[in-house]
Amino acid sequence: MIIRALFISSCLLMLFMGCKKKSEPIPPEAVLLLFPEQNSECTTGVSLGRETSQVEFQWSPADHTESYELRVTNTQTGTVQTIVSSSTSAKLPLAKGEQFSWLVRSKNNQVERSVSSEVWSFYNAGSRTTFAPFPPSIISPGSSESVFKDINNEITLSWSASDLDNDIRDYEVYFSVETPPTDLIQTLSSSSSSMKVTVTPDTVYYWKVVVIDAEGNSSDSGIYNFKVL
Repeated sequence: MIIRALFISSCLLMLFMGCKKKSEPIPPEAVLLLFPEQNSECTTGVSLGRETSQVEFQWSPADHTESYELRVTNTQTGTVQTIVSSSTSAKLPLAKGEQFSWLVRSKNNQVERSVSSEVWSFYNAGSRTTFAPFPPSIISPGSSESVFKDINNEITLSWSASDLDNDIRDYEVYFSVETPPTDLIQTLSSSSSSMKVTVTPDTVYYWKVVVIDAEGNSSDSGIYNFKVL
C-alpha cells in the first residue's frame, strides 16, 4: 500500500513538473551612460595624430545583459561607428574637434529585442575655438506621447539646450500636422525654453526645435510627434 502511494506521488510530481511552463527569458535593461559626459568637451582622448584621438567610453553595467553595442555618430557627417564589448567600456578613434552623439545597446542572446540607453552628445577636443550648440533635448511632449489639451485648447512644448560657448541666441520652433514640420511658428530668445500651441483633439502633431548661437551656428533637435486625445 505504501509502495503504491509513493508510486502515485512520484507520477503526480513528474506530471506536475512536465506541465510546468519554462520561465521566459528576461530582456536586458538599459545602461546609464557615464563618460564622455553629456554636452561636454572630452579632453582625455589619446592623440593618434593631427586629426584623430582615441576616446574611451564608459557606462554602468545592466542586468540580464550579455554584451553591449556602443554606437557613436558624427553629428556633422552622419558617419556611424559601432563596437561590441562584453565589459562596460570601449575605445574608438574619433576626429578631433568634431561633435558626436553616442548610445549603448544592451543585448542578450536569449531575446531578440535590444534596449538602448539615452543619447548623449559631446565634442572631441581639438583645435576648435568656437562650438555649435548641442542638439536641443525635447522635454515635453515626449516622442509618440499622448497628451490632453487644457481648457484653452493648448498644450505646452518644452525643451532644453546647451552650448559650450554659452552664446545661444535664438530658438526656432517648427510645428505642423505634417512631417517634416516646415511651419516656423515662432522664434524665441535664449531666455525661453517653452511655449504654448493651440491644438485639436484626435490629431497627431510633429515638431522640432532649432537652436542658433551668436555666430549663426545651429543644431536641430530632430522631429518629435505626439497625439492630442
